[in-house]
Amino acid sequence: MTSNDDLDLPPPGFRSLAGGVLMGLANLVPGISGGTMILAIGLYDRFIGAVADVTRLRMRRDSLVFLGIVGLGLVAAVLTFSGLAVSLVSEHRWVMYSLFIGLTLGGVPELVGAARVGAPGAGRVWLAIALGMAGMAWMTFSMSGAQLPATIPVLLCVGALAASSMILPGISGSYILLILGMYDTVVGSLSLGALREDWQSCAVVVVPIVVGAAAGIGLLSNVLKWVLERHSRVSHGVLLGLLCGSVFGLFPFQTPVDPELANKNLRKAIVAVHSGEDPAQVIVSRDLDLSPEAFAASCEHHVGKTPGQLKADGEALEFYRPGVSQVLKALGLCLVGVVLTRLLGRGGR
Repeated sequence: MTSNDDLDLPPPGFRSLAGGVLMGLANLVPGISGGTMILAIGLYDRFIGAVADVTRLRMRRDSLVFLGIVGLGLVAAVLTFSGLAVSLVSEHRWVMYSLFIGLTLGGVPELVGAARVGAPGAGRVWLAIALGMAGMAWMTFSMSGAQLPATIPVLLCVGALAASSMILPGISGSYILLILGMYDTVVGSLSLGALREDWQSCAVVVVPIVVGAAAGIGLLSNVLKWVLERHSRVSHGVLLGLLCGSVFGLFPFQTPVDPELANKNLRKAIVAVHSGEDPAQVIVSRDLDLSPEAFAASCEHHVGKTPGQLKADGEALEFYRPGVSQVLKALGLCLVGVVLTRLLGRGGR
C-alpha cells in the first residue's frame, strides 16, 4: 500500500492515464474490478483520497489533475470498447470468464500483504475475509438472474451500486449489472454505435446512471477512506474476501439456454418484426447474417414474447460439462490473467 508521504507526490501522468484506461476496461466486463486494477498499479490510496477530497469540496489541484487524467482514460476506454466487451462476453463466454478470473485473483497478493494475514492477531482478519466471501456468495447466488425494470429510480440505484462497487477491489461494477440483469441495457447504451443510432434513448439510461454513480462514489470513497485509515487490517481483510468471492459467479463453463437470443441485434430485429416491420427490410437494416428462412423461423419461435422476455431468455445460462482440453485451456487463461495483473502491480511500484 502507498505511504502517507507518497500521497503528497503527484503520480506520473502516463501511469494515471493507464490506470484510468484499465479501470474503464475492468468495469466493462463482468468479473474484473476497477478498484483491483487501480490497486495493482499502485494508485488505489491516492484514488480514494482524491475522490474523498473532491466530494468534501476540498479542491486540491493535485487531486483534481489526477482525477481528471484518470477520468479521461476511463471515459475513453468505455466509449471505445463497450460494444466489443458485450460481444466478447456473449460469444466467447468461457474464454473471457477464465481470463477474468485470473485477472481478478491476481490482486490477491496485494491485499494479503495489506491485511498482514500472517502477522500476530490475524483472527479478526480471517473472520473479515470469511464475511467478505460470504457477502459475495450471497449476492451471486441469491440475486443472480434478477430482472429489474429500467425505470429512473431503479437506474439511479443501480448506478450508485455499480459505481460504488467499481472502486472496491474485488467487486466489478459490470458484474453487479450482470447479476441484476442490467448489463446489456447499461453497457449497450454507452457504446458509440448506440449513441449515434439513438442518443435520446441512450440518454434516458445514461443520465440516471451517471447521477447515481456520482452519489455512490462520493459516499463510499469517504467511508472507505475513514475505515482504511482506522481499521486497516480488518478492512483489507474484508476486501480480500470480496476479491476471492467475486469469482463465484464466473464459472466459465456456462452456455446460454437460447444462444440465438444472446445476440442483442437479433433480439431487436425480432421485436421489430413483431411490431409489424417487414422481415426483409429488417434483415437489411440490422445487417443480420441470417437467411430469410432462418430469420422467419426465429421470429415464429419467439412470437408473443415481450422485449423483456426475449432479453431474459437470452441471458439465461445453464452449466455444461467441459472436455479435458477445454479445462486445461481455461486454467491456462486463468494463469495468464494472474500474471498480467501481477506484472501491472510490479510496474506500479
